Amino acid sequence: MALKHEPPTTPYHSAQEALRVLETVARSSAGVTDAELARHTGIRPERLTALLRMLRREGYVEQITDGAYVTGETLARLGSAHHREQALRDKLQHTLDRLRDSVGAAVYMSRYVDGEISVTQYADSPATPKVNEWVDFRSSAHATAIGKSLLTQLDHAARRDHLARHKMARLTSRTITSDRLLLSRLESQPPTVPVLDLQEYAVGTAVPVTAGSSVGCLALSLPVEHAHRLRQAADALNRNAAPVLLSMAI
Repeated sequence: MALKHEPPTTPYHSAQEALRVLETVARSSAGVTDAELARHTGIRPERLTALLRMLRREGYVEQITDGAYVTGETLARLGSAHHREQALRDKLQHTLDRLRDSVGAAVYMSRYVDGEISVTQYADSPATPKVNEWVDFRSSAHATAIGKSLLTQLDHAARRDHLARHKMARLTSRTITSDRLLLSRLESQPPTVPVLDLQEYAVGTAVPVTAGSSVGCLALSLPVEHAHRLRQAADALNRNAAPVLLSMAI
């Protein structure tokens, strides 16, 4: 499975900058001030303030009595070889829960593993119910924001291989069933830009979150009566994708 080249976007820039901050903090056992972080990382002060706020909220750094920053509990858990997988799941679930509440929609984490789509984690609630999976997501990549977001991150051959194994059934009047048309649209879709699904399967959007060779996406779904909120929710999801990318990269 081959990945397409990924141009940088805001979430990726944020995650990369956050990693630079964490690397600088981790090198000093005594702590690092924000002035020292600005000098060592080259990140402008106002941007650094926002990154440190996010890193403190996520538990990656802590501020000690003299104002310096040291590594936090989350970084210690994810950096440990023991129970790392469970720690990552717990961290992602906490992030998904917070995203669900902030965007007012069910939120999903999905991966493309061994040629198939898998929703690995999700956060919903009575007020924000998850989508009714009336057709298995593994068979409906052509019609869902999740599926198309994952397919955009593959190269042309891997996309054709997936579509050859899964018939493009018409799920609604909006569903694309032509592999030529779908492949053309996937090719024109930048792999790090949110993908929208407007009643091809449900109402939703997905933001790619690729870390290394791992193909994944962060997605949300809304009831059709809330379709007018989709663009706003998509923007909020994209803005808040950085913590997910960061946890996958550590």
